[in-house]
Amino acid sequence: MVLVVDSGSYKSDLMFHPDESDKPVEIRTKGINPFFTSEKDIIKIAQHIQKLKPYVNKISEIYFFGSGCTSPDRREIISNSLTQVFPYAFVSVDTDILGSAYATCGNEKGYIATLGTSSNISFFDGENIQGGKQGIGYILGDIGSGAWLGINLITLFLYESLPHDLAVHFAEKYALTKDKVIESVYQKPFPNVYLASFAPFLSEHQNHPFVSALIDRGFEEFVKSSICLNPNYQKYKCHFVGSIAYHFKEELIKVCERNQIEVGKIIKQPIQDLYHYVMERVKQEN
Repeated sequence: MVLVVDSGSYKSDLMFHPDESDKPVEIRTKGINPFFTSEKDIIKIAQHIQKLKPYVNKISEIYFFGSGCTSPDRREIISNSLTQVFPYAFVSVDTDILGSAYATCGNEKGYIATLGTSSNISFFDGENIQGGKQGIGYILGDIGSGAWLGINLITLFLYESLPHDLAVHFAEKYALTKDKVIESVYQKPFPNVYLASFAPFLSEHQNHPFVSALIDRGFEEFVKSSICLNPNYQKYKCHFVGSIAYHFKEELIKVCERNQIEVGKIIKQPIQDLYHYVMERVKQEN
């Protein structure tokens, strides 16, 4: 039995196919990132996934793709933890970016852009990920991401620069004060997640000219700073992964067309496409 995991810092998606089931089972649980999650906590998370408990000794292969799995020692934290929970499983650990590449590019060359809570872009050469210049966090980068959109939205609201109708709806929905925002951004953990949590408001009002312009600006800046700087960006498709790319796909496609970027897949989360890719690969190897 094969278990595939796609994990970020805040959530993990798992997929496997029990022998008695007609279709794969998908599970969502806490995020696992070896920079922030200890071996002890990883073991605890894995042991408390109720739907997996009957299959602990039946799982023979685990393919884990996660954020923070960028070095051998970090990957070892994951593999050591999972081996203690699944004693008969071979464990493979790699980055979530490679998982996104498998889910979108398959075995073909292409760019993979993340537009979710954060933003990033890498090039996949058909086998390996070629690192990009992005991934510098929501303070210095993450242009076009949920955090970036949230920063712009909240800043304009606090400066009373939002259009009146949007400001009224925003105030009614969130009842924010300057002190609450400052506390959440500067004192509480995961401020980027807090900032990105306002993206649904933009989705609800995406036909508003102001919101449409903000989203367009975010995508335009992301494309110009992340994709168009690559000398061969028009030679390969660019695939997108993440909730922001998925929910604002029409706006994203327009911006890409304007910049002569060929759009490939746009998916909210990689787990289903990633699972099918891994299973096909396992089948071929066996």
